[in-house]
Amino acid sequence: MKINMHQTDEPTFFIACGDDGVEITCELLFTFPDPMTGNNYMVYTDNTEDEDGNTCVYASKFDPTGNSSELCPVEDERIWAIIEEAFK
Repeated sequence: MKINMHQTDEPTFFIACGDDGVEITCELLFTFPDPMTGNNYMVYTDNTEDEDGNTCVYASKFDPTGNSSELCPVEDERIWAIIEEAFK
């Protein structure tokens, strides 16, 4: 299955608020819709590195209409496979 990834030429940043109330600046890498479920996903980074020096990257389900600002965890293995393929 091919997914249409949406990227922009200019970096897009947003503020995420953790469960502890701490605000984190994140950079949006790309978004994509899942035509099978109608859900939308975003892949982003806070530009921190793990202990091996790799940039930390995260993915969440989101509402592109802006009616909800909540980011929900990706729990579908099929979606993780799509995300991993995008980075290859």
